[in-house]
Amino acid sequence: MQQADNPLPVSDKVGVLLVNLGTPTAPTAKALRRYLGQFLSDRRVIELPPALWQIILQGIILPFRSPRSARAYKKIWTKDGSPLAAITAQQSKALQQHMPNIVIDYAMRYGEPSIPSRIEKLIASGCRRILLAPLYPQYSAASTATVQDEAYRYLQKIRWQPALRSLESYYTHPAYIQALKINLEKQLANLNFKPDCLLLSYHGMPVKTREEGDPYYYQCMATSQALSSVLNIKIITSFQSRFGSQKWFTPATDVTLQNLPQQNVQNLAVAMPGFAADCLETLEEIALQGRQTFLDAGGKNFATLSCLNDSEEGISMLKTLVEQAISGWL
Repeated sequence: MQQADNPLPVSDKVGVLLVNLGTPTAPTAKALRRYLGQFLSDRRVIELPPALWQIILQGIILPFRSPRSARAYKKIWTKDGSPLAAITAQQSKALQQHMPNIVIDYAMRYGEPSIPSRIEKLIASGCRRILLAPLYPQYSAASTATVQDEAYRYLQKIRWQPALRSLESYYTHPAYIQALKINLEKQLANLNFKPDCLLLSYHGMPVKTREEGDPYYYQCMATSQALSSVLNIKIITSFQSRFGSQKWFTPATDVTLQNLPQQNVQNLAVAMPGFAADCLETLEEIALQGRQTFLDAGGKNFATLSCLNDSEEGISMLKTLVEQAISGWL
């Protein structure tokens, strides 16, 4: 077949799509209802019978949670919009500068820019090989797998598909642990107090996910163990963002923050290594709510450490992970 007969130009371009969870387009109840409606309708996220769940979601949860979440987002909203979206865009731009021979873009699993729209854009730019890169160090069906689900749903609709790879979870990858070590040590050194310990808070999941074979819990604990071996500070692990009445991973971060002052921890630093970019869960739930919980319980000093974001060490880590993942494509 001659090139003129091809529906797309023949190209050896490689594309990389960085994907994060998602965010509303504005800190309003209307935008939150649309975003949460999409997020909480995902069968990977809420594993309940859809007919029953949609009655609960549309009739009870969205009418009450959307305004409450909008108020929380307003506290962290910036001139560039949602911190998560802005930082992910910055990560994409910075990685592109470090890897000019490939095409870098980003998407959100829920909200905009969508995964289908950005895969379509990469294909239109001539990318016949695409690395799907969910920015989740620890694998979970409710995060990593749903990104892959969405990508393949789009690919089912097109005839000429690109070659597709997915970035593996990197919870103990040397580049990830080294990036965290450097980044966290810098931030700890710049504090105006010496923490008694470092709390590593990961996003929580229902216990049943672990019982059904999801490796997320064990990968979080493996990350904490790896960091314990390279950081010269006592480390405690907890899980945040409980939702609903199910039994969730313990210890819970909010309970831990309330109890630590009674356990002779008066000075505390908190890091969230499961998040690739700062977002509502880090900036509002921990930096604002968590701080208040700790201080009200008798704590003296509290610091929330930033995620890797688009830091030099964070981008260097992403470059290493991407290079390894696309090995043989260039």
